Amino acid sequence: MLTDRFADALSCAQDWHRAQTRKGSSTPYIAHLLSVSALVLEVGGTEDEAIAALLHDAIEDQGGSAVAETILEKFGPTVLAIVRECSDWDGDGAKPTWRQRKEGFVASIAEISASGRLVAAADKLHNARDLLEDYRVLGDDLWRRFNGGRAGTLWYYRAVADALQQSAPPRRIVDELQRVVTELEEMTATGQ
Repeated sequence: MLTDRFADALSCAQDWHRAQTRKGSSTPYIAHLLSVSALVLEVGGTEDEAIAALLHDAIEDQGGSAVAETILEKFGPTVLAIVRECSDWDGDGAKPTWRQRKEGFVASIAEISASGRLVAAADKLHNARDLLEDYRVLGDDLWRRFNGGRAGTLWYYRAVADALQQSAPPRRIVDELQRVVTELEEMTATGQ
């Protein structure tokens, strides 16, 4: 069962991401965080993993080390470790280029904890599903939203899916991520 810690994490996520929307849309960002957390819970994730799913973008998007300190104080070192493993930037100092951050994250997948891989897989699955749906509506105009453009974005999701396939997160999520990324690749190759 989820405790008041989960409710507190949901409140923090809402506060931290209140003004944020999904790229190129008016969808409140909290919808993504809720979806990632739901995916984690649906495969039997722990409360700490579900909380980390709610907070997985907080450090890099909403305040760096100050937010990390709050996560540590409120939710403990396990949640903070998972959030850090899912982040491609610590939110402090000069932000590396998009490609540097993505290459670093892909390279780190084999080294992160099973909990980190679970949350990362759920995050990427939800993002890939959104990409697929948005591509069906927008076509190639979709790629203008992303720093990596079409080629870089497709490379990144394929690289993450393949790296996760070689590790040991729940097969259900990784298999679905592989299927969605393959469908996105095929659809964009044919311009459907």
